Amino acid sequence: MSTSHDLRRPAPGQPEPAAARPAHAPAPRVTELSGHAYKQGRVQKAFNRELILAAIPESFAKLDPRQMRHSPVMFTVLVGTLVSAIACIIQIGQNSPDVVFSVVVTLWLLLTVLFANFSEALAEGRGKAQADSLRAGRQGLLARRLKAGTGSAHPAEESVPAPELRKGDLVVCEAGDVVPSDGEITEGLALVDESAITGESAPVVRESGGDRSAVTGGTKVISDRIVVRITADPGQTFIDRMIALVEGAERQKTPNEIALHVLLVALTIVFLVVTVALVPFANLAGAIPSPVVLVALLVCLIPTTIGALVPAIGIAGMDRLVRHNVLATSGRAVETAGDITTLLLDKTGTITFGNRRAVGFLPAPGVPEGEFIEAARLSSLADETPEGRSIVDLAAERGAPGPSLDELYRRTDGQVTAVEFTAMTRMSGLDDGHRRYRKGAASAVAHWVRELGGDLPAGVRDDVDAIAGGGGTPLVVAVDDGEGSRPRVLGTVHLADVVKPGIADRFAALRRMGIRTVMITGDNRLTAAAIAKEAGVDDFLAEATPEDKLTRIRQEQNAGQLVAMTGDGTNDAPALAAADVGVAMNSGTQAAKEAANMVDLDSDPTKLIDVVAIGKQLLITRGSLTTFSVANDVAKYFAIIPALFAAVFPGLGLLNVMGLTSPKSAILAAVVFNAIIIVLLVPLALRGVRYRAVSAQQALRRNLLVYGLGGIIAPFVGIKIIDLVLAVVPGLH
Repeated sequence: MSTSHDLRRPAPGQPEPAAARPAHAPAPRVTELSGHAYKQGRVQKAFNRELILAAIPESFAKLDPRQMRHSPVMFTVLVGTLVSAIACIIQIGQNSPDVVFSVVVTLWLLLTVLFANFSEALAEGRGKAQADSLRAGRQGLLARRLKAGTGSAHPAEESVPAPELRKGDLVVCEAGDVVPSDGEITEGLALVDESAITGESAPVVRESGGDRSAVTGGTKVISDRIVVRITADPGQTFIDRMIALVEGAERQKTPNEIALHVLLVALTIVFLVVTVALVPFANLAGAIPSPVVLVALLVCLIPTTIGALVPAIGIAGMDRLVRHNVLATSGRAVETAGDITTLLLDKTGTITFGNRRAVGFLPAPGVPEGEFIEAARLSSLADETPEGRSIVDLAAERGAPGPSLDELYRRTDGQVTAVEFTAMTRMSGLDDGHRRYRKGAASAVAHWVRELGGDLPAGVRDDVDAIAGGGGTPLVVAVDDGEGSRPRVLGTVHLADVVKPGIADRFAALRRMGIRTVMITGDNRLTAAAIAKEAGVDDFLAEATPEDKLTRIRQEQNAGQLVAMTGDGTNDAPALAAADVGVAMNSGTQAAKEAANMVDLDSDPTKLIDVVAIGKQLLITRGSLTTFSVANDVAKYFAIIPALFAAVFPGLGLLNVMGLTSPKSAILAAVVFNAIIIVLLVPLALRGVRYRAVSAQQALRRNLLVYGLGGIIAPFVGIKIIDLVLAVVPGLH
C-alpha cells in the first residue's frame, strides 16, 4: 500500500489524519476529547470528591515519624503535639482549670500536622490517579515477538507478556494492536493513535527511517503493519518513568528546595532556642508558662505555613509539567528551565510551519492569471505532499476552487490520469485527454518542456532566480496541449516556509522575561536574516551544523548564560546533552530522547516556551508562599508575646494592637489561624501563582506587596475574627 493511499484512506471509523486534510477544511468530529479539552478535563478534576476522600486517610498514614522526618518543620510540630498531649494528661490528673484550653490547643496542633499532610497527599493523589490511568492501558497486554534465529525470511511469532520484552526484541503490530513498549519502527508505515499518551485525538503517521520512527508503549496502531524494535528494558519505558514521576517515587529535592530546606531548619532551630530561653525569663518575672503554651508559641513562630506546603508545591509543579505532556528526568530540569537566559530554537517546525507553503502565483508573460492558477491547481491534485496541498488551497482562496480529483474521475468517466509526485521525476500532474499538465522543480519541468521542443521563457527564469535568491522555492507549471503543438510554460508558484502567526508575540513575552532567543537554521544567511526579523528573534545562527550548535551552546554557557534547546534528530543529540535544559520530541530519534533531560510527548517544538513558564511559575509559587509564611510569623508576634507577659508587664499591652480578649483566646486564636491558613493556601500551592512576564524588580515589588503585605494583614484579620468567636465560648478566654 502506498504512502499517499495510507494518508488519504484512514481505517474505517477513524478520523482523517491531520496530514491529509486541507488547511481550510474543518476538523472531523470525533468521539474522543480534543487534546485541549482532554487536558482541561483533567485539570477540572484536580479537586474532585474522590481525590479529597482518598487524601484524608493518607493524611493520618503520613503521621508515621519515618515520613515526617523529611519535613523538619512539621516534624517539630508533631513532637510538640505529643509534648502538649502529655501535658494535657498531667493536667487532667491534677484537675487543672486549664484542661479544656490545653486539650483544644493540642487538637488544633494535631490538625496543623494533618492539614500539612493533607496538602501533600492531595498533590500526590492527583499524580497517582494519573498513574493509575496509565497502568490500566497496559494490564494483560501481550506482544507478538518475532523469534530470533529461525533462519526464515518471515520469522515465526510468539505471544509474550509485554513486561517480558527486552531491548532489541522485534515485535509486530497491526491495525488494532497496542504498541507493547517504546521502540523504533524498522519496517512499514502506519497511522498511530497517541491519544492515550498525548490527549490528541487525531492519529499521526509513523514510519521506518528518519525522525518519525519512534513509537511509545501504550499507543494504538490503527492501520497497516509495522515491525518495532524495542528500545527500553522493563521499568525504563516512558510510561514507567512518567508513573514514577507523578507518584513522586523518584522525585528528589532540587537545589532551590535544598536551600529552602536549610533555611527552614535554621529558622526552626533559632525559634526553638528563643522559646526555650523564654522559660527562665518568665520564671524570674513570676509568669510560668505551661508546656502547652510554649509549644503553641513555638508552632506559631516557626515557618509552619511554607513548611507544610513545600512538598505540595514541588509535586504540583511536576504535575503541571506532566499535564502539559512533558516528561522530565528530574525536578532539577524543571527549575533550571525557570532560570534560563538563552533559548535556542530550530527554525523549521518551531518558528516556521516547517512544510513549505504556496504564497504566490507569478504568471509567465502573456499568460492570463486565471488560466495559470487553474493549471497549477489541476497539476497539484495528485500531489499529496504538504506543498501540493497548499497550492490547491491557495488556488481556492484566489477564486479557483474547482472539482476534486475524485469528482474529475466521475465527470470524465475515468478519462483523466493522475500523475503523482515522486522523488525521481520531481513533478506531479494531470493528463486530461490529449492535454497534459505538469508542475514541479524548475529544472525538472524545463527538462520535460525541452524534450517536447519547448523552453523556459526569460521572464519565468527571472522569477525562478528571484524566488530562489530570496530563500523561497520556485515550482514551474507547464501544459502540453498535444496535437503537435509545443508545450507552454504558464508561470511560477512561490513556496515559502511561513512564520507561524503569533510567534513574534511569544518571543516578545520571552524578552520581557529576560530571555534571549536564538534561531538555528541551515538556511543561507540572507534567508535566515529575513525570517529572524519577521519572527522577532534576538539573534540567529545560519548554515548551522551539529558542531556549530554545540559551539554556540558552549559560548553562551561560558558567558554565564543558562541555555535551553529543543530538537528531534540524532544530529541534535550532542547539543541537547550539552544544553542546561534539552527538550526532545517524542516523535524524534531515540538518541535525541536519551540525550535530553525532557521529552515532549506532543512533539510540539514550541512547547519549550511553556516549559520555561512552568519552571518560573514553580519558583515564583515557592517564593511567594515563603514570603507569605515569614510575614505571617511577624504578625503572630503581636498576638502571642503580649499574651504571655501582659499580666506581668502591663506595658506590653501596648503591643496588643489587635485588642484580643485574653491571653488564652489570643494563643488559641493564633494556633487555629496557623492551622486554617494551611488549608486555605492548598489550592494556591497546587494551582501555582500566576506568572507574568515582567522584570525581576517588578516581580519582587509585586511579591512584597501582595504576599508580604498580605501575609501581615491576613493574621491580623483572621486572628481577630477567631478571637471574637472564642470570646463567647466558656473556658477558652
